[in-house]
This record gives sequence, C-alpha cells and structure tokens, in this order.
Amino acid sequence: MTRIIITLLISILSFLLNAQESKTNRVTSEDGITIEVTIPNTSSNKGKVYFALYNSKDSFMQRIPFQKAEAELKDNKAEVLFTKIPKGEYAITCYHDANDNKKMDFDGFMPIEDYGSSNNPESFGPPQFDASKFEVVETNLTFEIKF
Repeated sequence: MTRIIITLLISILSFLLNAQESKTNRVTSEDGITIEVTIPNTSSNKGKVYFALYNSKDSFMQRIPFQKAEAELKDNKAEVLFTKIPKGEYAITCYHDANDNKKMDFDGFMPIEDYGSSNNPESFGPPQFDASKFEVVETNLTFEIKF
C-alpha cells in the first residue's frame, strides 16, 4: 500500500512540474507570442539589419509588413524581438544595410547587401512567402536566419 501511495505522489508531482513548465512556454492568445530572431553571421558591424514580419502572402508580395524592427550589430550578430504576435501564418525577411542608407542596394539586378528570410530557404532571387512561412500557435518562437 505504501508503495502505491509513493508511486501516486511521484506521478502527481511529475504531472504538476510538467504542467508548470508548459505554462512558462505557452502564452495566452490575448497577449500574443514573442518571436526572437537572430542573425549570427553578418559580414561586418557596419550599418544595421532591418527586419520585416509579414502576416499574409498578399502583404509579403506588396511589402507591407505587420511589424518592422531594426538591430544594431555587435560581434557580427543582430537580434530583434517581435512581440504580441497573434496566432496565424507569418514570414520574416531581413537585410544588412551595411552602408546605412536605409535601403537594400543592387548592382543592376543583383543585391550587393546580404539578405535572408525565415526557414533559410536556399534559392536564388528574392525571398518567397511559401518557402519562408511558419505558423504561430501558442508558444514563443526563435529563428536564426543566416546570410
């Protein structure tokens, strides 16, 4: 009988600890979630990295972001947070504005500044929504985008 009670107590304690752990990662839908984005490998510490979070394919194609952010560079790394993001489908794009002129520069049709998007799709040309999209549900998200 004692063994059954001890096993039951351990099971209940384990359940409560797991429930507490899942509460820390879950966010109520009223608050939205936080998306942390890191660029670990910029080519220099010059300029800034500009980020755009899109909440639909249409807004992505029209370049109308749901939220924008910018990051200073330190040790060839940039980090930003998008906060209070409701459930839905999203994509992130970013570029390294190395010369700090607040636009992405091109040599003819070829970009001369580094850029990337969520999911790090391997493609030539501009980022595409379908390759970059992800789902926001109930937990905070972390992305590492590589240039």
